Amino acid sequence: MDFIAQLLGPWKGLLRAYKFNVHWRWLVLGVVVGAISGLAASGFFLLIEAGKFLILHVGAHLELPAPAGEKLFEGFMTVGEAARPWVVPIATTAVGLLTGWLVNRYIPDTVDSGTDGTDAMINAFHNKGGVIRPAVWSIKGFTAILTLASGGSAGQEGPISQIGAGIGCWMADKLKLTTRERRLLLLAGAAGGLGAIFRAPLGGALTAIEVIYKEDFEAEAILPAVLSSVTAYSLFTVFYGTQPIFGIPKFIFSDPRELLFYTILAVVCAFTGWVYVRSFYFIKYSIFRRIQDRVGLMWATGLGGLVMGIFGMLYPNVLSGGYGWLELAIRGQVPLMIMLTFVVAKTVATSVTIGSGMSGGMFAPALFVGGMAGGVVGQLGHKFFGHIVTQPGAYVLVGMTAFFASVANAPIGPLIMVCEISQGYGLLAPLMLASVICIVLGHSFSLYENQVENKFESPAHVDDATINILENLHVSNFFKPGRVTVLEESTTLHALTDIIANTNELNFPVRGVAGDISGILSVQ
Repeated sequence: MDFIAQLLGPWKGLLRAYKFNVHWRWLVLGVVVGAISGLAASGFFLLIEAGKFLILHVGAHLELPAPAGEKLFEGFMTVGEAARPWVVPIATTAVGLLTGWLVNRYIPDTVDSGTDGTDAMINAFHNKGGVIRPAVWSIKGFTAILTLASGGSAGQEGPISQIGAGIGCWMADKLKLTTRERRLLLLAGAAGGLGAIFRAPLGGALTAIEVIYKEDFEAEAILPAVLSSVTAYSLFTVFYGTQPIFGIPKFIFSDPRELLFYTILAVVCAFTGWVYVRSFYFIKYSIFRRIQDRVGLMWATGLGGLVMGIFGMLYPNVLSGGYGWLELAIRGQVPLMIMLTFVVAKTVATSVTIGSGMSGGMFAPALFVGGMAGGVVGQLGHKFFGHIVTQPGAYVLVGMTAFFASVANAPIGPLIMVCEISQGYGLLAPLMLASVICIVLGHSFSLYENQVENKFESPAHVDDATINILENLHVSNFFKPGRVTVLEESTTLHALTDIIANTNELNFPVRGVAGDISGILSVQ
């Protein structure tokens, strides 16, 4: 028995620390939800890449560029076969119809949940007590895999943030945590998904806790979010290595005169972001929402898949996420006019894909459009002021951050992400400058419909606001000692009027037959 007690001793100590030490409890919860989110992100990424290989390469015989960190099936590629682009609209239409049927059949309440998976996560945090049903994140994740595999213009980050958030919510329910703890674990799960899929643990954690607000961030979630993101990223690297998404050279900012061009880039990104957001809302609500009201969700998403497929068949460069083209742009291998075309084409393709109701994220397409817009400024600056703008590829990276800052009001997380992607802080000054300018210029619009200004605007913090007000009040400032008139339960209304007329009191304790206080009567 002594031997068993010695074995159980450390575990009892850990269990006691888990119960009574808040920081230790969040350490454990963050690591566990990060481990599950990391495994989910690993499988999600593999299924998408396998699907793209089978549909776009084997089926359609399309050779699309892939970034250095996503070349899973490079050794299986074959060249020289005649392209069959007609496979793309068949695949995207089928995916659109299936997506609409599944959503309408099993999770119809999610039709108005927001822009994408990230926005749905934001909505759950603010308005649903941190609850995301397993059916929601599993169906949305499955249909997002099909959307991206078939060539739909969308990103992985939105769906995986919803999947991670759903895992956090599921875990909170299993452990019977409070609503507040469920919300924090939801953000931790989203951070794990983002940190893993983007290979940026710190950037993923910060993005998850700041994207839910326009002017604030969820400070309480920092500890579990960071732990979850680091754990998920570490597990992801076990399967896919530590190589970042982009294989690019290091960039260094060295000429202060270049800040003028980065200021111009910020203005361009803010304007492009405004067009991007307005185009998306117009296509979603003025076109596909009206079609949905007339013929139903399934046919609306099917039509969106068909339009996206035809667009992709005619212009394959807009298919799927497009990170391969971003890497080429950073390396200076995409001409100026092609980048301009990319900005318009990707905006339309993404708006059709997500706006019609198909699953996927707006995060990656936003980085794509912002990167190409920044690349245009960089190449023009290099052409006319080559002695100042010596590295036009750096403008693609800065454009990614600045653009997302303008459309999502989230400058810190994406800024850190780009630093992690570029493997250094050589562009920190222009990244900060461009992000701040874009935040100021883009504050009047947002890509995410469920974002709120700050904690005071969030239903999730209504109770916190009440507690904060009461904490600033002292009983001594309001309590006035003196005699209190106590009413008996048998007091008549006529007697009560005499009592009220002869006292200045407004509240009267009521005493029962047994002598206990049974209630209180207020004059009001």
